[in-house]
Amino acid sequence: MITLRIRHRTAYRYRLPVRLGPHRLMLRPRESRALRLIASDIAVTPAATVTWAHDVFGNAVATATFRTMTDHLMIDSVAELQLDEPAWPVFDIAATAIIYPFRYCDDEWTDLGALATLQYPDPDGRLRDWARGFVRSRPTDTLALLKDLSIGVSAWIGYQSREDEGTQSPVQTLDRGWGSCRDLAVLFAEAARSLGFGARIVSGYLYNPDEQRTGSAGPGSTHAWAEVYVPGAGWISFDPTNRGVGGFNLVPVAVARDIRQAMPVVGSFLGMTDAFLGMRVDVRVDA
Repeated sequence: MITLRIRHRTAYRYRLPVRLGPHRLMLRPRESRALRLIASDIAVTPAATVTWAHDVFGNAVATATFRTMTDHLMIDSVAELQLDEPAWPVFDIAATAIIYPFRYCDDEWTDLGALATLQYPDPDGRLRDWARGFVRSRPTDTLALLKDLSIGVSAWIGYQSREDEGTQSPVQTLDRGWGSCRDLAVLFAEAARSLGFGARIVSGYLYNPDEQRTGSAGPGSTHAWAEVYVPGAGWISFDPTNRGVGGFNLVPVAVARDIRQAMPVVGSFLGMTDAFLGMRVDVRVDA
């Protein structure tokens, strides 16, 4: 078990005072059996009214609303938590799902719904054919297949940090041969769906104390990965950027069908078209 302190600061600057629209904040770590949240606080400048709710996925979502015009916005989140995930997890997969292909039970298939449905156009079946290349035989071992798929993503796609907004489609990532952690996570999840699995995107933090893992320039950073639902074991974390399985160094904040639903900060402003000067994000993850 490790105790972590995460500080996530997002700062916006404007040339002239602007009127801020509501901002949706997804910054509170997602509690579970393996993650115990000790404290969590969000401070917003200028002063805002902050309300809380849970979205359709059970994520904690804060909404900040503002009354005054401003030329800057600072969102400062601090969380302390205990993470108790094994570095080498053993997954108790149900006997009916150890071998692929398998069939989800009717209730699981209904509840997975859109999480088991392709989210991006693939008219020529390129993603499907690429994913099927990792199926060594039929039948084959389910967990081995998913591990091969995760490793295959990082073998085919080079990691490259991207500051611009949005996410590449899986086919774009295959064409370009490079992508950010969110691009790799989306490619893996969509490829798993094409093979009949239920998958979801996870947004959160990477704990990287030895600074050896990809996607972080320091001991920690924001990060994106994916989870696949396997009967018996439940949701298994796969980090294709680092070829990781399990969540011993991952702090989830939000799970979603699409990466757009799990962005840490989303908002708008009313002002001159050239009012926006810049944005800066600083993240620290320390033991």
